[in-house]
Amino acid sequence: MQGAEVWRNPQIYLIGAQPLCTQIPGLSPGQTKLCQLFQDHMGSVGRGAKMGIHECQWQFRYRRWNCSTVDDSTVFGPILQIPSREAAFAHAVASAGVVHSVSRACRDGQLSTCSCSPASRPKDLNKEWIWGGCGDNIEYGYKFTQGFVDVREREKNYRRGSREQGRQLMNLHNNEAGRRAVIRKTRVTCKCHGVSGSCSLITCWQQLAPFREIGSLLKGKYDGATEVRINRRGKLQVRHPQFNVPTAEDLVYMAPSPDYCRRNRTVGSLGTHGRICNRTSMGMDGCDLLCCGRGYNSQRVTVRERCHCRFHWCCYVECKTCVKVVDLHTCK
Repeated sequence: MQGAEVWRNPQIYLIGAQPLCTQIPGLSPGQTKLCQLFQDHMGSVGRGAKMGIHECQWQFRYRRWNCSTVDDSTVFGPILQIPSREAAFAHAVASAGVVHSVSRACRDGQLSTCSCSPASRPKDLNKEWIWGGCGDNIEYGYKFTQGFVDVREREKNYRRGSREQGRQLMNLHNNEAGRRAVIRKTRVTCKCHGVSGSCSLITCWQQLAPFREIGSLLKGKYDGATEVRINRRGKLQVRHPQFNVPTAEDLVYMAPSPDYCRRNRTVGSLGTHGRICNRTSMGMDGCDLLCCGRGYNSQRVTVRERCHCRFHWCCYVECKTCVKVVDLHTCK
């Protein structure tokens, strides 16, 4: 199994306070030991992994590869066996999801070994404002995720300079990029206190950004990912010297992406046949690009949806049902 497959295992989403760590397919020996030591963390790990999958599907909803899942324990199928941009993004967003979930669980008091953030007061914070609200514990979330996610790669021993070692280093690099994306988007949040909104007291704390912002940041890193190769010294280096050396926050890949236009079971491509496209768009969601030049079918369909909703005190929403006819375009 490749490094991120544990995050794509549906069974890990179901574990509760006492998971049977040895019965979870996909865990490496090191991860099984950590699972046994931190059983109360596994629910957060599963939620973070699921959050990463959902974010991947949202970010790529208009792309030829739309992060589709399949009915087996690998979730994405053979696609991620190829060290492409898509594999890079999947590793990064899964790692980011676990950091986000564990950090929030610490703040909410759900884990036995961590609590609110111990982050020190920012130097540029107004001196009259109080630092000490219960912030998201990104410090703990980062360290735990680094240990749990990366141990899968670090316990492997490959020949120096081999392609297998290159994939190992690629996975580790992208795992770290995902974790750093969470840190990059973490912010200081403040709240006023006082009678009738007088704001006589202001308290500030460290807060995670919405995961959508983190996913968008990583999507930008995907678009600008750098192709690398493994050298004889066992280090990753830029394949084409004219490109900049990637930072620890950038994504890297080793092989070009497969053709996602047509179904190919060998590489796991589902193709774009039957995908809904936008006839007037010039972007990736447009029928020309999404359908790969094959053309599209058009049909007029009737859609029923909730509309004219009104909130009634207290406490329900009343809506009408609107019927409209729309043109639907799908790839041939």
